[in-house]
Amino acid sequence: MPRVRDAVAAAMVAAALGMPSLALADDPPLVAVGAGDIDFDHKEPAAELRAEYRFQQGFFFIKPTVGAFGTSRRSVYVYGGLRADLIFFDHYVLMPNAAVGYFDRGNGKDLGSHIEFKTGAEFAWRFDNAARLGLAFDHISNAGITKRNPGTEQLLLMLSWPLNW
Repeated sequence: MPRVRDAVAAAMVAAALGMPSLALADDPPLVAVGAGDIDFDHKEPAAELRAEYRFQQGFFFIKPTVGAFGTSRRSVYVYGGLRADLIFFDHYVLMPNAAVGYFDRGNGKDLGSHIEFKTGAEFAWRFDNAARLGLAFDHISNAGITKRNPGTEQLLLMLSWPLNW
């Protein structure tokens, strides 16, 4: 029954977005790794490495994700959140996501708080074996819970591969 419920939810999203061919990924859990830049458009850019575990099960088309990243300036962020895997024409994936986590700035940019929120999206090519290669763009901010809230952006090349247990 969950697949029927997910299909109905996908059809509703497709209708709302006006998309001709939208499906939900029935993929196994995924492990994702990425490399790129954080704060690339400001004064304190740094290289970033990221790792995520993307759960298979969720509620309708919303699925949990946990992850962490570290930067060349010794900043560390550990987070948990939610994502949606929206599949277009069998191979294109749009994955909007949102998370909350703990941030330690190290020698990197002062984001104003240890509690930070990450929102963004990944656009990827989905191979026949469910592996993915794409670009992720995220914004991190403390959403104004402290006076200091400069925020920062991230741009990463992401590779995800399925865990077929």
